[in-house]
Amino acid sequence: MKICVTSASGVEAVTKREIYKLLGVDAPALNGRLCFEGGWEEIAKCNIYLRTANRVGVILGEFRAETFDELFDGLKEIAFEDFISKDGKIIVTAKNVLSKIFATSATQSISKKAICQRLFEKYKITTLPESGERYKVEVAILKDHVTVTLDTSGEGLHRRGYRGLVGEAPLKETLASAIIQLSVWNPSRPLADVFCGSGTIPIEAALIALNIASGKNRTFDFVSWKVFDKTVYERIKQEAIDGENLDKEIRISGFDIDESQLKLARRHAREAGVEKYIHFQRADMRDFSSRFSHGVIISNPPYGERLSDRREIEVLYRDYGKTVRSLNNWCAYTLTSVTDFERLFGKKADKKRKLYNGKLECNLFAHLAEPPKKTK
Repeated sequence: MKICVTSASGVEAVTKREIYKLLGVDAPALNGRLCFEGGWEEIAKCNIYLRTANRVGVILGEFRAETFDELFDGLKEIAFEDFISKDGKIIVTAKNVLSKIFATSATQSISKKAICQRLFEKYKITTLPESGERYKVEVAILKDHVTVTLDTSGEGLHRRGYRGLVGEAPLKETLASAIIQLSVWNPSRPLADVFCGSGTIPIEAALIALNIASGKNRTFDFVSWKVFDKTVYERIKQEAIDGENLDKEIRISGFDIDESQLKLARRHAREAGVEKYIHFQRADMRDFSSRFSHGVIISNPPYGERLSDRREIEVLYRDYGKTVRSLNNWCAYTLTSVTDFERLFGKKADKKRKLYNGKLECNLFAHLAEPPKKTK
């Protein structure tokens, strides 16, 4: 099968490294999609293990279409019956970019009709009850090139299963994990989030440090499909559990001035199974200090989207810069949409990377320090 993993803009290189480490395959990135050949085992591993991917899909077919007739005929040639059962619930989504076919709702409607017509003929039935398991089909048309993808994940992979409630400005788990993996942090160094909110960055860091698979506590659509052998999933999930390192000593902390956010953070950490590994504390960022050297701060501070918040944000970011500079050889990674962050922080970043927090364009600013000396 042609497997297609999607990830957010700016994160593709991290996801590519994850895929190579997991499967040993080089998956070139194009338009946020990383594609490679594989089977059900690879699909299961990607869904369970990948920390920065959005979804895992199977490309069922590709063809050119400039009219709705060509779209209908092209879809009818695809062997949907190889995956979709006769009682499957079919959900079709569409994307149209720079194509002669540009009406999204009509694309969805005609695509669903073509898929159903194919299944009517193959199963020799006249109606589809759609009372069974879910199959999400995406029909993406880019410059008249149609790509038909069957989503194996179901809910987006950022939904780990531990975060039922979120704070005011939630950071997606996948983006939090990507930021951590883009940093110099490793589990031997202290990590602190001085604006931790509902706890996503410390929790994702703990999952990485303890080698807990990100998809361990959730379900995926493909597991319920009749075409899939569930014992494959059960075996790979058990391998993931067996590979956990829960005895590792780690120093991960989360700080926030809002006790209601910290209450959420503790609850999320408990749901993720990492509560005892993270120190959450109500504290102002300005009061942060550490007896450890060579630690790493990774934070997503408030952006101050409203003009009325601007003065408060300026003061906050200036004080944040002072706090970081007062620490003994600590690095700081800060995700923010504030364009003059470096000026307010008081120091030019050593590295800067464009990322998107949802649809909001941000930058990850890296302020580096001397690395710890290697012990022989």
